[in-house]
Amino acid sequence: MLQTWRWYGPDDSVTLSNIKQAGAKGVVTALHHIQNGEVWTVKEISERKRIIEDSGLIWSVVESVPIHESIKTQTGDFYNRIENYKQSLINLASCGIYTVCYNFMPVLDWTRTHLFWQLEDGSTALRFDKIEMAVFECYIMNRIGAEKDYTKEVLEAAKIRFSNMKPQEKQQLEDNILKGLPGTVDDLTMPVFKEMIAQYNTITHKELKSNLSYFLNEIVPVAEKIGVKMAIHPDDPPFDILGLPRIIKSEKDIEDLVGFIDSTSNGITFCTGSLGANPENNLPKMIRKFGKHIHFLHLRSVRREENGSFYEDNHLDGSSDMFEIVKAVLEIQNKNGISLPMRPDHGHQMLDDLKTNEAYPGYTAIGRLRGLAEIRGLELGVLRSMAIF
Repeated sequence: MLQTWRWYGPDDSVTLSNIKQAGAKGVVTALHHIQNGEVWTVKEISERKRIIEDSGLIWSVVESVPIHESIKTQTGDFYNRIENYKQSLINLASCGIYTVCYNFMPVLDWTRTHLFWQLEDGSTALRFDKIEMAVFECYIMNRIGAEKDYTKEVLEAAKIRFSNMKPQEKQQLEDNILKGLPGTVDDLTMPVFKEMIAQYNTITHKELKSNLSYFLNEIVPVAEKIGVKMAIHPDDPPFDILGLPRIIKSEKDIEDLVGFIDSTSNGITFCTGSLGANPENNLPKMIRKFGKHIHFLHLRSVRREENGSFYEDNHLDGSSDMFEIVKAVLEIQNKNGISLPMRPDHGHQMLDDLKTNEAYPGYTAIGRLRGLAEIRGLELGVLRSMAIF
């Protein structure tokens, strides 16, 4: 696997020098300062690439070129936004960058209720707590009909938890959900958030999939012509939240995706954390099944809990079998003669990184360094056991 590391650009407290010292060869980044839906110019792309290459690294994957909300809902000037997207891909290819991660999640990217949840060893992790999410939806956001999406047990627990929460705890929960996403251009306020949610009131899962299919049938022929691999990131968490339809969360969803347009440029970012939070997903099986469509890997492991909650565990622990996952990846690499870009994802905040909150939650240096080291060791062990290395 090509070992890469996510970097949020010149303002990231984790520097390119840190990344190089960690042992990564490639950088995964994006032009976060450009508003969603606008064209990424050759000048902007080239400048970011120059900075990366001057450090002795390569720009391996774009994560992400965001999809404007009007494309997802097919409203307003969505067709012009698609044309802008095509031009951004053309410009990236002209600069020698050919793998693009994106997602089709409505309104929010990955969502967590806790950004610094303390673990037994004193480190902190990202966490999605189903009860806290019910608190947010039912008592802070006051979303109409939210109670229909939760079990009686979760609703009762949410009522008790909300009644015991201090004002600053309620505000922190709201901030974590609305403002906790790294790399976003603007924070969301509650009124704006509610307006954005309302755009999806009449959009079903089937309709959102249809909109994704339309987008891909516009984009993929261009991507194929210029050699770009599009790699959709699964929904995180892999189930509906906030009344919003989630459409890339299971094996069946990925079957639908690759069926929208028959091209290897229509592919997947196989995120073992996002897909692993769904207990119905058999990750090694899915890797082998969709191998030719996998263009990028996020390797992490979540620990699932009975009520749908989960947290980011150590990279080799959690509810997913990372040995079998890496083995499946190496099998498809060997079969297809490729080396997939991989990055460790959502590391714990630990050791000296506990002394500062400068880095984005989940993207501190030391936790990801540990994750990369563990995965590198596991990969070598699996290769030796397969007699490939």
